[in-house]
Amino acid sequence: VQLVESGGGLVQPGGSLTLSCTASGFTFSSYEMSWYRRQAPEKGRDLVAVITSTGQYTRYAESAKGRFTVSRDNAKNMLYLHMNTLKPEDTAMYYCYADSLRGGKVYWGQGTQVTVAS
Repeated sequence: VQLVESGGGLVQPGGSLTLSCTASGFTFSSYEMSWYRRQAPEKGRDLVAVITSTGQYTRYAESAKGRFTVSRDNAKNMLYLHMNTLKPEDTAMYYCYADSLRGGKVYWGQGTQVTVAS
């Protein structure tokens, strides 16, 4: 099983970035997928956005509402996070997370760093 995030980097405040997560080794289309972030090494991971297995429903943290959009392509086993109007406080390591829900299986990616600074 692998979840590999990509697309992170340095962006100026007000800018945009799209993160991608490539999934393999499990039935991607059966899993609820999420993005989490860790803003400091000593802090826990915070939920950013969730998308159901079919992509029909999404849910966002308050900090992400109106600025971030989560999407998925089940044909390509890909998860995305489109981030707009980025703020310095969005600086964090962003992680892809897969949850089978009823099956009790969860997987984490290694993370991709997003830094918002001028």
